[in-house]
Amino acid sequence: MNAEPLKAGFVAVVGRPNVGKSSLINALLGQKIAIVSAKPQTTRRNQLGILTDPGVQIVFVDTPGLHEPRNPLGAYMMDSAGRALADADAVLWIVDVSVAPTGGDRHAVTRVLEAAPRAPKVLALNKSDKLKPAQVLTHTAAYRAMLPDAAWMLVSATRGDNLAEIRAMLVAALPESPALLYPEDEVTQTHLRDLAGELIREAALHALEQEVPHGIAVDVIDYDESQPDEVRISAEVIVERDTHKAIVIGKGGTMLQRIGTQARREIEDLLGAHVYLDLHVKVEPGWRDNARQVRRLGYRPEE
Repeated sequence: MNAEPLKAGFVAVVGRPNVGKSSLINALLGQKIAIVSAKPQTTRRNQLGILTDPGVQIVFVDTPGLHEPRNPLGAYMMDSAGRALADADAVLWIVDVSVAPTGGDRHAVTRVLEAAPRAPKVLALNKSDKLKPAQVLTHTAAYRAMLPDAAWMLVSATRGDNLAEIRAMLVAALPESPALLYPEDEVTQTHLRDLAGELIREAALHALEQEVPHGIAVDVIDYDESQPDEVRISAEVIVERDTHKAIVIGKGGTMLQRIGTQARREIEDLLGAHVYLDLHVKVEPGWRDNARQVRRLGYRPEE
């Protein structure tokens, strides 16, 4: 009796900002590899999340939320999403089903269909736990009409509803493969140094007021794991204005301390080791509008 064929491939995870893409990937993987925030455009670069089970390997590519770019950083983010779609074996389109679709959703679907016309599509109607009963039929029908050929399911990343069903739909959409695409114990290809920087940025996003986060980046200056029992990290929190620097530092340094404490805990959970974290705040005026600065901070096309 022949063994079941191996199915493996890349799944581009796309959708509008703040629909829960990173939360759903983390939930499907059963561990955290992507930062999460209620602020839109939290994800800035493509990140792999690798799920390996007997007979299957799903390589999720978490992409920035689809939007109209207004600066070099936004252009980089949309270029990243476009590359992921062009290379995808399947597309996981995630929407916030608790709200009705808008013109922005329809424009984003057009982008998906243009970039990945032949890849099978799976529609995840996320945040179903926030969906009012009277809106179930109308909202579901409106989103399904945008991708009428897609397999679909109501899901909740936060509550865990129907994750197994979405996973089964993705497995069905993947091609057969002669071998695994990545080692079976690998969960992401993002370097630990970069993950630490992202966790610092996530802590800042959670702690700060709405006007600051979009202009925040994190530059990891030093990542020293030479000591057997401690990882030492030095990083700069980059902001665009002196007024934002004052907010990030806080009175007597309390806000920066709060950010550092939360980030250190998350990094220690990730690494399973004690972390010494040294944070500073630096002003880089208008860095999102400066293509050279955008590239220097790591937002550059993959080779």
